Amino acid sequence: MAQAPTAISLQREARQLELRYADGSTLEIPVELLRVYSPSAEVRGHGSGERRLQTGKKYVGITDIEAVGNYAIRITFDDGHDTGLYTWALLEDLGRNQARYFADYERELASANASRLPTIPLGRWTPPKD
Repeated sequence: MAQAPTAISLQREARQLELRYADGSTLEIPVELLRVYSPSAEVRGHGSGERRLQTGKKYVGITDIEAVGNYAIRITFDDGHDTGLYTWALLEDLGRNQARYFADYERELASANASRLPTIPLGRWTPPKD
């Protein structure tokens, strides 16, 4: 069973969620990774092989984090997505294996000729604040 973090903080500028543990270790998980690997049925589907590729999420942000019992959090993203519970085990997996998950995600995007960048109507684009 995965251990619960002792603290969770959102680093808005860096676009990542930081989890701190009792042993002093930390995990920093990019918000984009959390969004594209959401545990919701909308993203994962209802069975194996039904996962929906999420595109245009490079600059997605978090607007709210809510504790769910002693085992998970619910994250509300600024694109309106707010379903799915991020258990401690899922967060630990995403944090520890993020390089592999990002590589898989980028391969899926390339295969679908899709992008991490959002689609923005002409005339309304402003550069992101990095």
